[in-house]
Amino acid sequence: MISAFQNVLTSIPSPSVSYIDLGPLRIHFYALCIIAGIIVAVLLTNYRLTKRGAENWIVIDIALLAVPLAIIVARIYHVLTHPGFYFGEGADFWAVFRIWEGGIAIYGALIGGAVGAWLGCRWTGIRFWSFADALAPGLIIAQAMGRLGNWFNHELFGLPTDLPWGLEIESTNAAFPPGLAPGTLFHPTFLYEMIWNLLGAAVLLWAGRRFALQWGRLFGLYLIWYSAGRIVWESIRIDPSEIFLGIRTNVWAAIFGVVVGLAIMIVQKRRHPGREPSPYVPGRERAAKGTVQSQDTPDFVDVSEPPAPEVTAGSATSTPRPQ
Repeated sequence: MISAFQNVLTSIPSPSVSYIDLGPLRIHFYALCIIAGIIVAVLLTNYRLTKRGAENWIVIDIALLAVPLAIIVARIYHVLTHPGFYFGEGADFWAVFRIWEGGIAIYGALIGGAVGAWLGCRWTGIRFWSFADALAPGLIIAQAMGRLGNWFNHELFGLPTDLPWGLEIESTNAAFPPGLAPGTLFHPTFLYEMIWNLLGAAVLLWAGRRFALQWGRLFGLYLIWYSAGRIVWESIRIDPSEIFLGIRTNVWAAIFGVVVGLAIMIVQKRRHPGREPSPYVPGRERAAKGTVQSQDTPDFVDVSEPPAPEVTAGSATSTPRPQ
């Protein structure tokens, strides 16, 4: 029995299936993981933003712009940083559009999502940094859920390892390094990042309450935490990537993420030492102070002018003078 238990711990198997067919429709688990992550991020962001005083579900208006732009730019970023996959001799250009096969870059998603969120905040009157702070914990949870999709796609694994949690990758996988024996185990970098992200969500929720991180500083902390982990995980990944000055481009992106996160925290602390007065931009609040909203009055209120008093003939018009 002990031997069988040890065998269970000797490796992590890769899933044998990555999709299900419902009639003519093929549903990839990778896409389901991403969609589930988006839903969790929207729900948590809505809870945190309305708790600050924003209109309930206003996050949906922002997400309508942010989510599509995040996915589009994430795909563009991946394609541009992995040109050998899609361009040149022997490459399949049309694979650029087969996003369900995997291949979106989180830093591209952050860029596209930030642009979409900024536009959505301009539309709704929500402060951009208020939205970013509300989003940060849900975003890193969504990223953790998305990494589960990489497991189903048999991707994002690291260097060979003999650790008990080594990941099994079939030798027929296009990313399997040549020269290695079939059955070689690899670091499950997708799992490392999942754990790191979930731990980061707990840290963000705690730090946000403990230190009242507002004006974008909680989002800055998110960038630092997430990017610091990516520096490590990217350094042990072996999937093909563009190299710049001897370092993978995603490592450079992660280093840049740490720098930007630090800059946001320092600059915003100096510019805004106090607390945010409202999640809304001045002048775009839900209602001006003192304004009576009809939904706040349980009964109908008659605001018409009162009728004038009737005057009968022969009635006294003045008070009699004393004799």
